[in-house]
Amino acid sequence: MQERYVIGIDQSTQGTKAILLDRDGTIVGRSFLPHEQIISPEGWVSHDGDEIFRNVVLVVRELVEQSAIDKKDVAAIGISNQRETTIAWDKETGQPADKAIVWQCSRAREITEEIQDEAFRDYVRAKTGIPLSPYFPAAKAAWLLRHCETAKELAQNGRLCIGTIDSWLIFRLTGGQIFKTDYSNASRTQLFNLHTLQWDEEICQRLGVPASALPAVEWSDGDFGATTLSGFFEEPVPIRSALGDSHAALLGQGCTEPGMAKATYGTGSSIMMNIGPAFRESKSGLVTSLAWGRNGQVNYVLEGNINYAGAVITWLQKDLGLISSPKETAELALEANPEDCTYLVPAFSGLGAPYWQSEASAAFTGMSRTTGRKELVRAGLECIAYQVTDIVEAMSQDAGVKLSELRVDGGPTGNGYLMQFQSDMADARICVQKAEELSAMGAAFLAGIAAGLYKEDILGIDRMKKAYTPQMEKAVRGRKYNGWKAAVQKTF
Repeated sequence: MQERYVIGIDQSTQGTKAILLDRDGTIVGRSFLPHEQIISPEGWVSHDGDEIFRNVVLVVRELVEQSAIDKKDVAAIGISNQRETTIAWDKETGQPADKAIVWQCSRAREITEEIQDEAFRDYVRAKTGIPLSPYFPAAKAAWLLRHCETAKELAQNGRLCIGTIDSWLIFRLTGGQIFKTDYSNASRTQLFNLHTLQWDEEICQRLGVPASALPAVEWSDGDFGATTLSGFFEEPVPIRSALGDSHAALLGQGCTEPGMAKATYGTGSSIMMNIGPAFRESKSGLVTSLAWGRNGQVNYVLEGNINYAGAVITWLQKDLGLISSPKETAELALEANPEDCTYLVPAFSGLGAPYWQSEASAAFTGMSRTTGRKELVRAGLECIAYQVTDIVEAMSQDAGVKLSELRVDGGPTGNGYLMQFQSDMADARICVQKAEELSAMGAAFLAGIAAGLYKEDILGIDRMKKAYTPQMEKAVRGRKYNGWKAAVQKTF
């Protein structure tokens, strides 16, 4: 039997990864390239859309060449992407109007703060599942149309395209032939009505974002055109899936049934629970989104997002110089003074779910004269688990049932101290997966299913590497978590 392969592309905040899966769904090749993090004097975070596209082409070429496969054996491509990052470009030339505004960036705060109409804010939450916030593409797109002259001119001439990174890549990969996004990415824009499954004209008009400039919304396992990868493939390869990275990880984790939940630890973190085919509004500070649209049906999720997870470790290393490698953090945390009560609240760009405090400031609290390097590093590590626990607690309240298991993926899951502390704080079984590339895998699995290479049961294969169960005494857990809640309150 001729071997056939699927490529999963994960275009994330820090870089672009590509994996090659064989007919059995096994990873047989990997490639990665970082891209520049552009930070302005104001603290605005941007990416170069052209650089991202070039890197996608380069990592896929490198992947195929290093794997030494026949290019003709690539059956399909799937794409997962950093979700709320927003880019505008010229429909005719494909040239970006400006740098992409990264999801972490809160420059669009001016847009959301000037809207004092509570009825409209309630409307946005009810229709999109998300409270009005500068972190979502609706406000970012409005900011671009207010401050970027090129974007304004393109809009006036009917040549503006504006969307998330998936739609940008699909447009460029297909030579400008296809301008589409999928249900999962659309649901994160705050411009998409989760009840009608259409762009919401009232929200678009209020924010000044022309609906005509937005991509067509396709099933996540739909037809996104085909690509030669700038001439690399002799015959165009079909793009058969597109998913936001967290949604792709949910699928890659096999969380296909209501009540199943996962946490992806990356630069930030997304904690997501599948709640099935019916919309449910969160009462606990979470958001409702679409998991995906596949097999002719959409699934909804409850979700909470953390702006700074793995990024905290990067900050400890590159900005504070407390560590030379992320691998040091577990050992230093174990050596820290157990009596020290230092907390880090990493509100470098405000706090997301479940607090939604864009004005919050980052802070170390609870330090004493004996607090040193080890204690600060431990506080940085533990704040990731505390933030995830905040969302797990809110999720349990909304679902009306205690979450007993959390499937996790991402680089930080290799940190044994963090994972055990996460299990203790969340009071739940933490299941670490063998592969770290769950977002790329989810997109590749879906593309492979759509292309007829895989059967549906590939999503249910057990890929767990290690499980952590709660070990901490409940009184100690309560004291530590209450201390965290008190620290958070001091930041806003």
